[in-house]
Parts: sequence; C-alpha cells; structure tokens
Amino acid sequence: MTQEAAELSAWIGRQEVLQDEIGPTPMKALNATLDHAPMDVRTGTPLPPLWHWLYFLPLHRQSEIGADGHARRGGFLPPVPLPRRMWAGSQFEFRSPVRVGDTVQRTSTIANVSEKAGRTGKLVFVKVRHEVRCNGQADPAIVEFHDIVYREARQAGDVDPPPVPSPQGATWQRAIVADDVLLFRYSALTFNGHRIHYDRKYVTEVEGYPGLIVHGPLIATLLMDQIRREMPDADVASFSFKAVRPTFDLHPLRVNGAPQADGKTVKLWAQDHEGWLTMDAVATLR
Repeated sequence: MTQEAAELSAWIGRQEVLQDEIGPTPMKALNATLDHAPMDVRTGTPLPPLWHWLYFLPLHRQSEIGADGHARRGGFLPPVPLPRRMWAGSQFEFRSPVRVGDTVQRTSTIANVSEKAGRTGKLVFVKVRHEVRCNGQADPAIVEFHDIVYREARQAGDVDPPPVPSPQGATWQRAIVADDVLLFRYSALTFNGHRIHYDRKYVTEVEGYPGLIVHGPLIATLLMDQIRREMPDADVASFSFKAVRPTFDLHPLRVNGAPQADGKTVKLWAQDHEGWLTMDAVATLR
C-alpha cells in the first residue's frame, strides 16, 4: 500500500449525520421531470424507490465549490487527488416506506477506500454506506451502498474499454431524449453542481468527453421508473445497478426491463443509440 493509499484508508469509518423532512414539492417536481401526469402528494404518500435522493442535498457554500462544480476535496469524503469523479453504482435495501411528512435522518459511513491500476492509470474506489431512518426509529428504512470512482485526467491516446452489447429480450423498452434541459432539471432537483452534466465547454475541453454526461442516478431512476409505469403495484425490496459505459446527451438512450419467471426478479438495463450496454441493474420484488 502506498503512503497516499494509507492516508486515504484512514477515512474508513468516518461518519456524517444529516437531518431532513420529506416534503411534497421535490416529489411533484421529479414526477414532472419524468414526464408523468400530476400526482396527488399529501402527508403519508410513500416515496417511490430512489426518490430519497431528492433529500439530504449537498448544501455546500459557494466558496467551498471546486473547479469541477463539486465541493472541494476533503470534509466527509476522503481527499482523493484525482480530478475525475463518477458514480459507479449502488446497492439498496428498501426495508420500510419513507413517507411525506416524515422526519428523516441519514447516517453515512465511509465503508471502504481502495486503490487499483486501470488501463488509463490509477483508480481510487470509495464505498459509502447510507442508512435512512424515519421519525427516530432504530431500524433503517433504507440501506444504500454508494460506489464512487476517481480517475486521472483523460490523456491523448487513452483507449476506452471495449463496449458490451446490450442484452436482448426486453419486455419493456422506452426511448429517452436526455437533452440538456432534462439534465439541468435533474441537477437542480438534486442540487448537483458537477459541471459534466450542464457545462458543454467544460466537459469537452477539460474532461475530454464528447458531450454532456447523463447522470448515473438519473438513468437508475429512469430504469426504476419502468417498474412504476409497467407494474404500478409492485413493492420493490432491493435494487442494484452498475454503470458500464458513459451516456451522453448527443443521442437518445433506451431503458429496458424484463420480469423474470420467478415473479420476484426484474432485470433492467440501459443502452445507447448504438446498442451498447450503459447500465446493468436488477430489482427484487416482495
């Protein structure tokens, strides 16, 4: 282990506790952003899975924001000295409902920090465990693991990993135009200042991507929204997703779903306009 890796590992076990209240307006706003008819939101309305991301927002002062639009390194997350940060995936347990009107607490813990060598240089992976509790209850309503990957700056001659073909046999398929307006609205709803999602000059000239990057959590939400559209009475017990390939705003994407024969499992995936797999996911129903 390098000295730098050892210093970053010292962050393991660090915690952050945030409080919030589940109000109706963020739900109505995301519902509109996902292009649903207006929903009746009142006290006691349960949050659809993943919509807890609308709360516990990163309320950093403007003077604390770095060049990439994120908060500067340090604080709760370890100060990884690599410039590119991406949401690599997440795993969830939805144990009990979170409802409008609930007072909620999120306890976040740095579960692991690891360093690896990739084909384009050093990678640092940070895994964060989040536990969301409602109204002072001892047991968490939601347990989430959040995987973050940090990369070196893109260099001329870097070779992207080979693409993976999207699975076949979708029961549901929906085309999404993830344009800059949709990306802006989702960034605003989640108070995400990361410039790769709205600043075309920055993302192309500084980070070296061909277009604006569609948020991983937005794609995951669109995948989960397929279950909401096709199986409105489904009760999701767990969900996991892995980002496979970046998705850009230059072309429409497709979200797909395929309920399995066991009646409990739903395979979900997203693909780009060329048919390459961009996100792989699975949901388990009660």
